[in-house]
Amino acid sequence: MDYDVIVIGGGPGGYVSAIRSAQLGHKTAVIEKDSMGGICLNWGCIPTKALLKNAEIYKMILESDKFGIKVDNLSYDWKKIINRSRKIAKRLSKGIEYLMKKNNIQVISGHAYVKNKNSVLIDDKKTVTTQNIIIATGARPKQFLDIKFDGSKIINYKDAMTLPSIPDSISIIGAGAIGVEFAHFFNSFGAKVTLIEAVDRILPLEDSDVSNELKKIFLKRGIDIKTNAKVDDIIASKNVKIKLASGDDVDSNCVLVAIGVNGNAEGLFAPELDISLDRGFIVTNKFMQTNTKNIYAIGDIAGPPWLAHVASKEGILAAEHISAKKVIPIDYSAIPACTYCSPEISSIGITEQDAKEKGYKVKVGKFPLSASGKAMAISKTEGFAKIIYDEKYGELLGFHMIGESATELVSEIAVAKRLEATYAEILDIIHPHPTISESILEATADSADEPIHI
Repeated sequence: MDYDVIVIGGGPGGYVSAIRSAQLGHKTAVIEKDSMGGICLNWGCIPTKALLKNAEIYKMILESDKFGIKVDNLSYDWKKIINRSRKIAKRLSKGIEYLMKKNNIQVISGHAYVKNKNSVLIDDKKTVTTQNIIIATGARPKQFLDIKFDGSKIINYKDAMTLPSIPDSISIIGAGAIGVEFAHFFNSFGAKVTLIEAVDRILPLEDSDVSNELKKIFLKRGIDIKTNAKVDDIIASKNVKIKLASGDDVDSNCVLVAIGVNGNAEGLFAPELDISLDRGFIVTNKFMQTNTKNIYAIGDIAGPPWLAHVASKEGILAAEHISAKKVIPIDYSAIPACTYCSPEISSIGITEQDAKEKGYKVKVGKFPLSASGKAMAISKTEGFAKIIYDEKYGELLGFHMIGESATELVSEIAVAKRLEATYAEILDIIHPHPTISESILEATADSADEPIHI
């Protein structure tokens, strides 16, 4: 065989899996048709956070008067905002290329086609052989009503990151993490934003208290929110008209479709392999193996949750399973989820409603950041921390936060859940003062009916 492991796709699942495979002594190659780093590094996680940082700074300067700082004639350079994001993505992609060289991993540029369980055809020209294959081809934005993206009027998140100018108005279909992040971003720079969601609330996968709090904050900022809103048609001409089932029309300069993703599995396998798929995503077992045991699938192509950190963990799991190491399957009930709008949102475990439906008798604690000394000092008092425990055993069931540093603080809860900490043990941990992290302690104290600062 030419290789011990071939990884198809160089995103956060693929390149991490390749590095771990090389560390374990395997001769490894990565086949990537675009840039190393995948969607996350080039168009998703990293460059979007760069754009959101620009929005944060701009918004802070607009509100600087409350800090006693006066700024006149404030303006922004949209081209520089976009270029900063692209430069960061390019630098990190180069960093991944360095890591490939450091670990003696062969990077092959081209489109991969899996001919059989041990051979891969590249660009219909060259065939390479391998003992094992790890599929990490990711996913792409889902189109709406079969209406194609045109890059200007009907756009996806990639298009939204490179618009030549800020639109006067934009409609966003889908109020999941991507939808609300872009709603916050465009609103921060003055665009009129309409957020359209088919179900009864925005961020439908989050705890309902968090969804309702974000809706309240967004409405206060002038974002128009339409829930239970079914889209019947999108008509693009000079502007874009969205026709809703309710009979209402929404007009805007452009529409961002953020309704989910489709797996990149088309044209990947020879028919005789008969790799099992479910709604376009590859079916795997708990070790990330497909129904062909030496072919693994990781990351977005293996289905939800579609998160970069899950892809990386699955990539390591697959590489170690190939190496016959003793591995622990991933506990998908303890995956942190983060949304990087302002205020930030994070969650782990189950919601209060889910806990009750599962039959738990719960103890719920909540701490508003309006009661936090640190939040007041930095003028970030929107939101709260909410924590859910099982009353019988004190088990930590879930944590949900909307507010400053939420995406950083959720890691504390991830550790606590992994170590099976109870509310009594969380209460016994001394948190530094003044910090936003005290909200975890305060929410836990509230759940135990012994709150101090509320």
